[in-house]
Amino acid sequence: MNDNEMSKYIAKQKNKDKIATVSLYIVACFFLLLLGAIILYVVGKGIFSFIPKYASFGKDGLGVELFNTVYMVLLSQLISVPLGAGAGIYMAEYARPGKVTDTIRTCIETLSSLPSIVLGLFGFLVFIVLCRTTWNMFAGVLTLTIICIPLLTRVTEDAIRDIPDSYREGSYGLGATKWQTITKILLPAAKGRIVTGVILASGRCFSEAAALIYTSGLTSDISFSDWNPFSQTSPLNIFRTADTLAVRIWYLKTAALLPDKYELADMAAALLIVLVCVFNLSARFLKNRTSGAQNR
Repeated sequence: MNDNEMSKYIAKQKNKDKIATVSLYIVACFFLLLLGAIILYVVGKGIFSFIPKYASFGKDGLGVELFNTVYMVLLSQLISVPLGAGAGIYMAEYARPGKVTDTIRTCIETLSSLPSIVLGLFGFLVFIVLCRTTWNMFAGVLTLTIICIPLLTRVTEDAIRDIPDSYREGSYGLGATKWQTITKILLPAAKGRIVTGVILASGRCFSEAAALIYTSGLTSDISFSDWNPFSQTSPLNIFRTADTLAVRIWYLKTAALLPDKYELADMAAALLIVLVCVFNLSARFLKNRTSGAQNR
């Protein structure tokens, strides 16, 4: 290939690169505009539907559902993050390659792809029927945990596997044990991706409705003046029935008989989107603050 042909080839490749780059930017802008349009539409409808009673903690308001949503997501993450991260560490650092490990990984991928309504039916059969109890928050929390663990396991495993071996070799060369290497070197290096996995799992919990309809129930009867966790009307009681914002939206759109059910559903949808955005931004802010503190 002479110099002229080489120049034409390089110019052709540069043109292809520019076309691909522009195409990717167009696709990214399209999805950003689509996301922005959805958020503006839902939040706008919620703002126009707002009346003061919707912000109350009574039967006509959404305060109880907002509390239940945040409370259940926090409880589910307290259980699923240690289990999911621990399983990911095991798969990345301790599991030996072979049929058993491949089978476990296939099961994790299959579990993460199951529809939430199937997991909800599983939670109903195991945590309600077999345990001989009624709808309760703890059954919903356990079902959400089952939904989150596969995602957190895969994210943690991939994040740790992608860390260069030089990190491990340098740690072992300084005399660190395997567990010290994992906790002091690998996990801090993979923290960003693990936090992203936690955010994704939490976002799915915030928007989950199908799994909770069968487990945590469709109503809530609590009193915010009673903080005894063993009382049936206490907000902290995990064995009471509890409906979330997503469940409330489903109920208002399908079975409710309230005269203003559509306006209340629009307000609940807007509140749910704002809640997810605030949670994601807060998690990112805390992650950046902790990363900055470690770098200093």
